[in-house]
Amino acid sequence: MYRWHGLHDVPANWGRSVVTIGVFDGVHRGHRQIVAAATSIAASRGLPVVVVTFDPHPDEVVRPGSHPPLLCTPRYRAELLGRLGADAVCVLPFTREFSQLPAEEFVRAVLVDGLHAAAVVVGENFRFGHRAAGTVALLRELGEKYEFSAEGVPLLTDHGVTISSSWIRDLLAAGEVAAAARDLGRPHRVEGVVVRGHMRGRAMGFPTANAEPPPFTALPADGVYAGWLASLDAEGAETQRWPAAISVGTNPTFDGTARTVEAYALDRDDLDLYGVHVAIEFAERIRGQVRFASAAELAAQMRADVAAARRIVGG
Repeated sequence: MYRWHGLHDVPANWGRSVVTIGVFDGVHRGHRQIVAAATSIAASRGLPVVVVTFDPHPDEVVRPGSHPPLLCTPRYRAELLGRLGADAVCVLPFTREFSQLPAEEFVRAVLVDGLHAAAVVVGENFRFGHRAAGTVALLRELGEKYEFSAEGVPLLTDHGVTISSSWIRDLLAAGEVAAAARDLGRPHRVEGVVVRGHMRGRAMGFPTANAEPPPFTALPADGVYAGWLASLDAEGAETQRWPAAISVGTNPTFDGTARTVEAYALDRDDLDLYGVHVAIEFAERIRGQVRFASAAELAAQMRADVAAARRIVGG
């Protein structure tokens, strides 16, 4: 799969393609439905699929300070889109100038001149151009002018709600990681580089990997979770994986204030992960954050948490 950072990365000899556009944060089940429609059209026409996405999140540029918590990193987003059949992912830098492109200029610059679109597939609520003036109806109209077809895919509704990135963020904020995994179609993942913490877990017999995630990462509510810890190589590929007990929170027993994400690989006290890029995935919430009267009480609870995590994810 090709990964392009801006239209200047598109090869000069790139031919016609089927294009789908969106932020695709999380690449959840609703996004999968849109990409599936694009890949179906592409297969019928013998064309490649290009997914256009944006970085940073458009909300941060249009309304500074409103950056939503991100469900996945740009690199993991591209990986997930590749798994769904994208032949290329084009990440467009979303700048103030870009946000002010009139709707038709966006279509001409990105879809026509940049990617030579033969067909464009988007969610039915897709908006584009300055002040979000462009609609699916306008996209179809411009498609007739520039010789591409345009399709708006209905939003996915399940268990009485429309599956969306904002809905999944709300689930995570409530600690409902199992429900978030259902709507993502996979466990929620938090990535980060392992940094040195206070090493209190090691002193209690539970050495944890303290992952420092990128800014704006969507973290589940404070508490303890069962899940997995995985090490990643320089390209983001998984190298090892362990079932884990995971803590998210401020360590109130020790009067902590900064939120941390720490994972204990079950029954492993021999791992040296400092400086390693890791992924932490959440399966199920065990309990909320609690302030204990002593380190001994916390250690006893940690033993119970590890036993619960083992029942949920094995190990």
